[in-house]
Amino acid sequence: FSFMKRLHVLTVLVENNAGVLSRVAGLFARRAYNIDSLSVGETEDPSKSRMTIATHADDATLAQIKHQLAKLTEVLEIAELNKENAALREHVLIKVAARERSAVMEICDIFRARIVDISRETLTAELTGGPSKINAFIDQLEQHEIKDLVRTGLTGLPRG
Repeated sequence: FSFMKRLHVLTVLVENNAGVLSRVAGLFARRAYNIDSLSVGETEDPSKSRMTIATHADDATLAQIKHQLAKLTEVLEIAELNKENAALREHVLIKVAARERSAVMEICDIFRARIVDISRETLTAELTGGPSKINAFIDQLEQHEIKDLVRTGLTGLPRG
């Protein structure tokens, strides 16, 4: 159904100039398109940056987003990524109460997460993986009182 909104992940190669991020974000804001996550970083070529933008949109809205992005002079390339054609990852840091250290550490072992900080009151773990793995990790740690959490948002590259 073309009217159903689903998550789309766009990779946008742009010139690495001041103000490009602002222009892309402004394009979304002016048209009331929501950005679910945004990751930006310099590529192997310092004159270019890659933006990974996740947004919920129907097919018509997605086509409009791509069209509007292509109008920006700094945009060099736009492609849609999905789990079949790309390696998609995100990173999470989660601080949980340390009352049951061994149980938290067992969950971390199962997910291959790393403990990056320990105090008397908390444990902080990091994990990199696909969105479903990150969500499952968070779900498992919720029973141990999550004190703080930060996710990077999706990033990815086409396969091959």
